[in-house]
Amino acid sequence: MLVPGALEPLCASPGSSALFLDFDGTLSPIVADPALARPLDGVPGLLNELGARIGVVAVVSGRPAAFLSEHLGRPTGVRLIGLYGLEEVGEPAGPTVDPGSLARWRPVMVDLADMAERGAPAGVSVERKPLGFTLHFRNAPEEEGWVARFADEQRERTGLVVQPGRMAVELRPGIETDKGTVVRSLAAGSTAACCFGDDLGDLAAFDALAELGAAGMPVVRVAVTDGESPVAVAEGADVVVVGPEGALELLVALVGAIRG
Repeated sequence: MLVPGALEPLCASPGSSALFLDFDGTLSPIVADPALARPLDGVPGLLNELGARIGVVAVVSGRPAAFLSEHLGRPTGVRLIGLYGLEEVGEPAGPTVDPGSLARWRPVMVDLADMAERGAPAGVSVERKPLGFTLHFRNAPEEEGWVARFADEQRERTGLVVQPGRMAVELRPGIETDKGTVVRSLAAGSTAACCFGDDLGDLAAFDALAELGAAGMPVVRVAVTDGESPVAVAEGADVVVVGPEGALELLVALVGAIRG
């Protein structure tokens, strides 16, 4: 694969550039059971190569930080940031979050997850996370309305954040952090920046890059698409690849271009 021309600024000055990667749907195929998601073969080693060549490399995911560490290892030079910026492997909190604010939300999110488990219809699963939970309705698509109502009611009652996803809705603490705040923070001072993403949660990162681009930084938004990808992701991108396999192919080509 040839590296798109839009990535030339990053290839020219990798040491002062930034690269942000999603996990599910980007480095790992989407699967029916979220617990079974695994990165494509070669991803951990590729992350090591990217981390050795690019100034800032971060995997920013809705997954818990511990999950990312378990399945990606600890790639040298790569930051593993979970729960949309609330957590980071090796740190007490995400890069833009006060640890004290997390402590106030923990019991609230546990109580809400308990409530969801008691009331969820058959086929709707509750994926608990250290600081929130996800309601999955892939196995019961007819219950999307119940999931949406539950999430909206709890948002109005507690002020939590609701993040729609692929056949799922994430509920997380009402703290002002998302993939966009992480990108703005970590890309500050870079000479170029790029983000790979496949879902609605990645649009905040795409928007952050658009702001940086408007201020003069060369930026590239890469949409990783498949048959169920939200249309808005491809519409907000500069480059489109097909599935995690396409993302991996482009990242390998990027490493080759930097080496060259």
